[in-house]
Amino acid sequence: MKDKYMAYIGSYSYTGNAKGITICDVDVEKGVLIKRTEIEVNNSSYLVASRDQRTLYSISDEGIVSFRIMENGSLSKLNTRNIRGMRGCHLAVDQYDEYIMVSGYHDGKATLLKLEKDGSVGPIVDGVYDKGIGSVAERTFRPHVSCARMTDDQKYIMVADLGIDQVRVFRFDKGDGKMRQIDTIRCELKSAPRHFRFSPDRKYLYLMYEIKNVIGVYRMEEGAGYDDVTFEKIQEIPTHKEKGDTNLIAAAQMRFSPDKEAKHVFCSNAGNDTVSIYDRDVETGLLTMKGSLPIAGIYPKDFCIFPDEKHIAVANHESGTVTFFSIDYDNGLLVMSAREIRVDEPNCICMVKLPQKK
Repeated sequence: MKDKYMAYIGSYSYTGNAKGITICDVDVEKGVLIKRTEIEVNNSSYLVASRDQRTLYSISDEGIVSFRIMENGSLSKLNTRNIRGMRGCHLAVDQYDEYIMVSGYHDGKATLLKLEKDGSVGPIVDGVYDKGIGSVAERTFRPHVSCARMTDDQKYIMVADLGIDQVRVFRFDKGDGKMRQIDTIRCELKSAPRHFRFSPDRKYLYLMYEIKNVIGVYRMEEGAGYDDVTFEKIQEIPTHKEKGDTNLIAAAQMRFSPDKEAKHVFCSNAGNDTVSIYDRDVETGLLTMKGSLPIAGIYPKDFCIFPDEKHIAVANHESGTVTFFSIDYDNGLLVMSAREIRVDEPNCICMVKLPQKK
């Protein structure tokens, strides 16, 4: 039986006509999404699926909403959990579907919550607020937590704050559920570290800077001690190919290709509205840009790579569209492959493999 996939698109619901989450069928061979229906969630700014692909989690005004993903791709609500803070902007689930991290852009808080056996969101385990003052008004003036993730071995939690130009490193004690800070990656002022990802082998950290418009590659090494982990920057590579004044360009999202070794990295850029493609050397961790091309929309806030690795769907927040392209890795090209679909203010795309009928 062929694997079947669904895509879920999160949108703001306080303006426009979007209800919150748009459910789409996925045609992997053609590389397109087909709108099916919508369900109501208050301002779904980010979505993430559990590692077993059976539960979908969404940011909402109330906190986090969890949904059981049914065999036909429809969603059945499990629960809503308050995070005791302002509405989040990013979610991340750990390797074993035991914890979920919420990043708080508005209040500078990173919140760790337990996940229950049925996939519903459990109680808060721990939470930390960032403190400090950034460099300039607005974007980098005060704490704005934009990404928080736990390493696959559950030893460390890292929290990126684009407001104060820092990535804080915590040791997680599973016994008492506490996050204890052990280090800080201090970034260049006005660089705005926004999103990061660990390589599958956990040897490298990839950190995307929103304002500096670069991806920093760090070698991650662990020692024998409780807090003995170091990050050595080995590369810094631009997120786009523009020359001259780039003040109006902002890196928006970074994702790996879905293969097990993550041999490619993708990065979207608002302002010049492009997606860049990189080859990733699995051994050295280094990136090589293959191309950076426009995506026929405005503000590519997120995107997803199809499971065949041959197609990409881009969520264009300002133009209210999702555009589709085939990927030419050898030449670093994106070729439009289908007509766009309309989705009001899309924030995020989450693609899920559906469970097969027994």
